Amino acid sequence: MTSRRSLSRILVNILLDGVAALLAVPLAAWLSDPSGPVLPWWTLPLGVLALLVGGVPFRLSQQYWRFASIGDLLQVAGGSALGAMMFAASLIIFETRLPSAGFPVIHALCLFMLLGAPRVFYRMLQGRFRLARGGAADKKVVLVGSGDGADLFLRALAAERDGDLRVIGLLVQGSRQTGRRIQGCPILGPVEQAGPVLDRLRQEGRQPYALVLTGHDVTGAQLSTLLDIADEMGVPVRRAPRPTTLQAPGDRRGDRSIDGAPVPIELRPVLIEDLLDRAQVPLDRDGMARLVQGRRVLVTGAGGTIGSELARQVSSLGPEEIVLLDNGEYALWQIDLELAETCPETKRQAVIADVRDAARIRDIFERFRPELVFHAAALKHVPIVEANPLEGLMTNVVGTLNVADASRASGCSAMVLISTDKAVNPTSLMGASKRLAEMYCQALDIAACANGGALGVVPGGGMRCVTVRFGNVLGSTGSVVPLFRRQLERGGPLTVTHPDMQRYFMTVREAVGLVLQASVLGVSGAPLPNGRDGGIFVLDMGEPVKIVDLARRMIRLAGLLPERDVEIRYTGLRPGEKLFEELFHGKEAPVPTGHEGLLMAAPRTADPAIVGRAIEEIAVACRAGQLRMALTLVSRLVPEFEHNVAGDAGIARA
Repeated sequence: MTSRRSLSRILVNILLDGVAALLAVPLAAWLSDPSGPVLPWWTLPLGVLALLVGGVPFRLSQQYWRFASIGDLLQVAGGSALGAMMFAASLIIFETRLPSAGFPVIHALCLFMLLGAPRVFYRMLQGRFRLARGGAADKKVVLVGSGDGADLFLRALAAERDGDLRVIGLLVQGSRQTGRRIQGCPILGPVEQAGPVLDRLRQEGRQPYALVLTGHDVTGAQLSTLLDIADEMGVPVRRAPRPTTLQAPGDRRGDRSIDGAPVPIELRPVLIEDLLDRAQVPLDRDGMARLVQGRRVLVTGAGGTIGSELARQVSSLGPEEIVLLDNGEYALWQIDLELAETCPETKRQAVIADVRDAARIRDIFERFRPELVFHAAALKHVPIVEANPLEGLMTNVVGTLNVADASRASGCSAMVLISTDKAVNPTSLMGASKRLAEMYCQALDIAACANGGALGVVPGGGMRCVTVRFGNVLGSTGSVVPLFRRQLERGGPLTVTHPDMQRYFMTVREAVGLVLQASVLGVSGAPLPNGRDGGIFVLDMGEPVKIVDLARRMIRLAGLLPERDVEIRYTGLRPGEKLFEELFHGKEAPVPTGHEGLLMAAPRTADPAIVGRAIEEIAVACRAGQLRMALTLVSRLVPEFEHNVAGDAGIARA
C-alpha cells in the first residue's frame, strides 16, 4: 500500500516530468526546423500526456531522485523514446505535419535531457551537500578493499542524512590504480603501502579515525600486517556492514525502507577468524558430488561444530537421504531446522541416540542402511574428559567401535573418522582415546584393503575406513576464541594457561571441505602413498599460533590495549594439557598426497581383532567403574601415552 508521503512525492514527480515534457515539444520543434511553422498550442498538453503514458511501463513517476542511478537513467531513456513515438503517432493521426522527418528522434533526446539532467543534478547536489556539511566533528576514514565494495559504501554514505563518517581516500589491491578516483575520493595507494600513506596523512593533520574494510579480499597474512601497521599508527581497523544493508533505497534491493530514513552505517569489528583465514585450497567439488550424490549418508555428532558443518556441506551435494544422529536434543533440533530452511529438497532424518549404546546404534544402521558414514561424535574437551575419564573412554573408544561395527554389518561402503592432533603423543585421556579410535579404524581399513575394497572399484569389497586428523577449529564449542570473547565482554581478564602455549587453528568450513576431499581420495581407489593400507589423512594446518598472541590480537581488535585496558592472566596448564600439539608421531613419516592441504601419515596399528578385543576389555572395565584397569589397558595399546594428570608434566615434556 502506498503511503500518503510516497503519494505526494509521486505527484511532485508527475508535475516536474510534465513541465519537462511541456518544454520538450517546442524545443524539439525549433531544433528540428528553426524557420519552420510553430506547432499548434494543443500539441503541448498532448506531449505531456504522451510522456506520462509512455513513462508508466518504466515507472518514471516512482523514481527516487536522491538515489538516481544508471538504471534509473535507462528507464528515463525508455520512457522518453516511447513518449516521443506516441506523440509523433498522435500528430499523424490528427493530420498535423511533423516539423521534420527526424523530429521524433530529436524529441526523444530533448525529453531524455530535460528529464535526466534534473535527476543527475539533484543526486550530485545531495552528495555535495553531504560533503559541504562535513566539519571537524566528522570521523575521517580510509576505505580498504576492492573498488566495487568502496563504491557501494560511498553510495550508502551519500544517502545518509546525519552520518558522521567522511571518506578521505582509499587503499586498494594493486598499485596501478593509485591517483585515480572513485566517486571523487582519491585512491591513495595499494594496501601494501598502508604505512607510508597513514604516515603522510598524519603529517598533513588528516589522520583517519579508522581504516574500513569494504570487502573480504584482504584476509589472512595481509590483514594481519595491515592490523600491525594500524596498531603502530594508533588507527583502529573496522569492517563495513554487510552489502545487503548498504543498498540504497532507490536500488530496491537492500534492507532499508524507502519511506523511512536510511539505516545508519555501523562499522563492525574485525573477527579473529579473518586473520587466520588462508587462501582457499582448490577442492575436487565434482569428486565430492560423485561421493555423496544419490547415496544415503549418516553423520554422528551432527549437532556439534564439525558434525553440523558436515551436514551442511553434504546436504548441498545432493544425497538421497541424510541421517542426523546426536544425543543432544537442542543441538540436533538446530541443525535439522537449519537444513529444512537451506536444503528443503534433501530428505533427512533427525535421530537421538548415544554412540555408546551398541544395540541402539545397530538398530539405527539396520533401519537406514547408510552407504557413507561420517563419525564426528566425541567428547573433545580435555579437562572435562580428565574429570570424567570413563565417560570419555566409552564415548570416544567404545562409541567408535560401535559405529564402525554397525557400519560394516549394515553394508556401508565407507566410514570417515574425525580425529584430532591430540591423538599424537597424547598426554590427555581425550587424546589417548582418540588414538585408540584411530587404531581400530586403521585396522579395519587395512583388512578392507587386503580384500580389495575400494568404493566403486571392487563390488563386495570391505568397508573403507578413512581417518582424518586436524587441530583446533575456530569458534568450536569449548574452544578458546568464544571464551576470550565472553571474557572481553565482561572487561577481562583474558585467561591463558601458559605464555608459551601454542595451537594449530583452522576455520570450520575449510576443515570440513578438506575432510570431504580426503574422503574422496580415501574411498575412490586413487593411487596415493599408503592410501590403501590405513594411512591417516592429516590436514595442513599452516603455522601454529601462540595463544597469548591470539589473546592480545583479540584485545586490539576490540579497540583496547593489552595489559593496560584488559589484563592477560596466566592460570597454569590444566590436567592433560601440553604446550605444543603435534600432527605426526615420530614413526608416522608425513607423505605428500599430491593434493594441496592434505598430507598422509604412515599407519601404526595392529590386527583389528586384537584391537577390538582390547577395546571390549576397556568397555568392561568402564562399565564396572574400574578406572585403574581401564587406564592400564589404554597404556598397553598406546605406549606413547604419558598421562599429564597434574598439568605440570606438559611443560617438562615440551
